Amino acid sequence: MDAPYGFGFVGLVVLGFWVTGLVMAVTSGPAAALPALVSGTLLASCLALSLHATLRGKFLVWRDVLDELDLRGDERLLDLGCGRGAVLLAAARRLPRGRAVGVDLWRGRDQSGNTPAATLRNARAEGVADRVHVQAGDLRRLPYAEASFDLVVSSLTVHTIFGADARAQAITEAYRVLRPGGRLLIADLARTPREYAAVLARLNAQDIRIRNLGWRVWWGSPWVPTRLLTARKPSTP
Repeated sequence: MDAPYGFGFVGLVVLGFWVTGLVMAVTSGPAAALPALVSGTLLASCLALSLHATLRGKFLVWRDVLDELDLRGDERLLDLGCGRGAVLLAAARRLPRGRAVGVDLWRGRDQSGNTPAATLRNARAEGVADRVHVQAGDLRRLPYAEASFDLVVSSLTVHTIFGADARAQAITEAYRVLRPGGRLLIADLARTPREYAAVLARLNAQDIRIRNLGWRVWWGSPWVPTRLLTARKPSTP
């Protein structure tokens, strides 16, 4: 689960609204209880949408996104902020002769059970451990040589880096490790992909596009969607 502490906090707020409403219904009557009960129910609906996004929606969306790439199967792919491997392992299944590399800071506040060991266990369970490698690293200073990967992907990670300059540095690093002709795909919240697109434009990336990934990855409401940024590194300088 993404941002487990955030989900836990919202769940407690929902519970607080409902308990308050029930107490007011008993002590002051139904009319007095209505605002708290309605607020709790609306917030619970937002929580349900977000839970769907993190537990199911993102897997379905990335399945479709990866299928659209029409991969050969021998590419080298890097997943920025791979966590427990939702995108990394889905990609690895499509790379029988390739390599899927995941890099992360492995912070529990970003994702529950977020450890390299958990990711590798998941890789073994999926039957792709032979083509998966994980490593600790800072997205602003990637531990890879220039032009190391055919694809760089990231899901709901770059926005967690504090400061626009630091996020720009992470995008620049992602572009640096792409091979000429390589593709970059970053799914992130709301308007942040536009920020990344501006960085890529300054780097002379090609085919920069942003699209909404739909209701399956809404975070509580249509006003907090997930958008996908795609770009390509020119084949020749």
